[in-house]
Amino acid sequence: MNPLRRKMAIAAWDSPREPNIYGRMTLDAEPALAYVDHLRRTTGEKVTLTTVVGKAVALGLRATPTLNGRLRLGVFVPHERVNVTFLVSFEEGRNLAKARIDDLDRKSVVEATIELRELADKLRQGRDKAFDKSMGPVRLLPTWALKRVLRAVGFVTADLGLSLPSLGLEALPFGSCVITNVGTFGLDEGYIPPTPFAGVPLWLLIGAAKDAPMAVDGKVVVRKQLTLTATIDHRFMDGAQGATLAKTIRRVMENPWELDGLDGPPAG
Repeated sequence: MNPLRRKMAIAAWDSPREPNIYGRMTLDAEPALAYVDHLRRTTGEKVTLTTVVGKAVALGLRATPTLNGRLRLGVFVPHERVNVTFLVSFEEGRNLAKARIDDLDRKSVVEATIELRELADKLRQGRDKAFDKSMGPVRLLPTWALKRVLRAVGFVTADLGLSLPSLGLEALPFGSCVITNVGTFGLDEGYIPPTPFAGVPLWLLIGAAKDAPMAVDGKVVVRKQLTLTATIDHRFMDGAQGATLAKTIRRVMENPWELDGLDGPPAG
């Protein structure tokens, strides 16, 4: 782990006491993989399952408005937009940073792919000045002081929705949801511990797509399956809202062609 990330982790978390709900769903990944392959062939863009999942989650958040918001002084405040953050690894996997895509519910998977690639390249090439500026306090402060600063910064940016340009921080920096993909590291599944100062109610982890037996039309067949796991702040939703979110994600992932107004793969 990057030393600065370890320092931030120590400063960010106390003993677990958050009201988290944990959820898991395993999906038939074949339709989404076929959709990814189709987009790659027709657009030339390196579309991945990550952006397809992100699009599905964004539509799920739009269908679940009680989850698309923040708590400000103990009162729920809805977000006007569906902004989704993807965690990007760099420094050979030793560091992580955020890449936020705004209005993802209104963008195509290809548009999201291009934007995410540009944001990731900016981070990996050291051209993200806001990120560099935001790491200043992490480099300079001892852990006990950094803990207080992180909480104060989270209150201002995530709870109050104000920006802190001097620290390179925008208002609502993490948006409505944080997504990370550990499948690229060979992990099948896992759960994300929410970062307290982010103020985000939904954290979603994408596992590896792997062959597994499943029932199709009454027969057991081997198909690529994908496991998604979520950590959700219970203060934002109950089971009914969770079901709406899960159904929307499953519907889109198992028929991604609907994103293009189609009932299935185009002929030919």
